[in-house]
Amino acid sequence: MKTAKYAAIPLALGMALAATTVSTSAAASTVSRLHHTLITRTVTLTNGDNGRTVTVARGDVVSVRLTGIRDQGNTWVWSAPQATARDVLQRTGGGTSPGGDATTVFRAVGSGKSDVIADRHCVAGRGHVCSHAVVPWKAAVVVR
Repeated sequence: MKTAKYAAIPLALGMALAATTVSTSAAASTVSRLHHTLITRTVTLTNGDNGRTVTVARGDVVSVRLTGIRDQGNTWVWSAPQATARDVLQRTGGGTSPGGDATTVFRAVGSGKSDVIADRHCVAGRGHVCSHAVVPWKAAVVVR
């Protein structure tokens, strides 16, 4: 009986050690995800950021919010912002509104530089005339 009792102790000890290793590994993974979530930041670019360069880290979010303009019966509307380097900035959402606004959300997924580009053009209101001018907008995003 003593032999069976002593043989069970290493088995129980091994099982306890395995359970501790699994739970420690799971805890480390949870801490790593939480740490990444806490340090992820969002940078927002707007109409006034034309020509600006921003630096972000991988995993950060770049939100672009361009506001349309109503002037003398016409509306200046934005195209949806696009990234020139999709391996650096990945589009995760966005769109345009009838009022001329455009939003796009990007996640920084790779190291490098990407320009974010959009343009604004005039849409004539009833009984009004627009110029055919197209106004470009561009910001540079560097991902480290």
